[in-house]
Amino acid sequence: MVTASAPGKVILLGEHAVVFGQTAISVAVDLRLRCKVQVSDNYSLNGHLLSQRPHPYICQAIRLHWNGKPLEITTDSDFPSGSGLGSSAAVTTAFLASIRHLKGIEPNEEWVARNAFEIESLAQGRASPIDTSTSAHGEAIIIDSKRRENLLWHIARDTREWYIHHCQAPGLTLVIGFTGISAPTGPLVAKVKRYVDKSTFAREIISEIGDIAREGIDRLRKNDKEGLGRLMLRDHKLLAILGVSCKELDKLVNAVLPFSYGAKLTGAGGGGSMIALTDSPDQVVTIIKEKGGTPFIVRTGVPGARIGD
Repeated sequence: MVTASAPGKVILLGEHAVVFGQTAISVAVDLRLRCKVQVSDNYSLNGHLLSQRPHPYICQAIRLHWNGKPLEITTDSDFPSGSGLGSSAAVTTAFLASIRHLKGIEPNEEWVARNAFEIESLAQGRASPIDTSTSAHGEAIIIDSKRRENLLWHIARDTREWYIHHCQAPGLTLVIGFTGISAPTGPLVAKVKRYVDKSTFAREIISEIGDIAREGIDRLRKNDKEGLGRLMLRDHKLLAILGVSCKELDKLVNAVLPFSYGAKLTGAGGGGSMIALTDSPDQVVTIIKEKGGTPFIVRTGVPGARIGD
């Protein structure tokens, strides 16, 4: 039996734009998904027979990276799936680490990141490696179309390429507000692509989101919470124009602003979660509950996918 775990993530700045090669910043948070794997007579996941439609990430991973006996797989997560916190990336990276270890090979984070991105691309269509690289590496990453300092790895797919870098960042306290609406990433990414393909205005928004993320790198490194918070709110407004926010997200973002440096949706949108950067997490938690959301107080600076809990 092997147990591996991987962190959830929040994108501070740059979601959706990163799919088009723009800069983005993502941080791993102290909510983890654990994956326990052992050899069995049949393939199963959490007590149910494994099948492609409900379990595409696990099935793709087995098809590509496992040729041994059937596996009994059990997962347990601190955060809900479809919440915008990288659940598919976490389950994919944790499972890859598990089966790699089961083969007697220590999981290398670059190998995990590259192969998890390949699996996520096959499972959901157009994607970027931001979720899988954050889950594999942990801490904080900058993803860009150009090479910077502290390069971790370079990934290319079709005509797109990304350089993934370690980001030296101070520890942050964030409050996540889950709307309770699970929103699959693939359809939202496809929706934005259709808009960008036909609209110069949408392409300008994508470019501006990238500019915000690049400015955010400097704000983050200087621990300028006020400046970072302002950028987060600008980013949220642009994502709303792209059509990936919703009334539930907007309600939570607007409600927490009096007690936050800034707030925004995180992840694909359409539901899922928002994040608030704050020094008053308990007050923000109360507000999110009052507005019908489910809050999580999280901290950044945590390790990536690893063997063990």
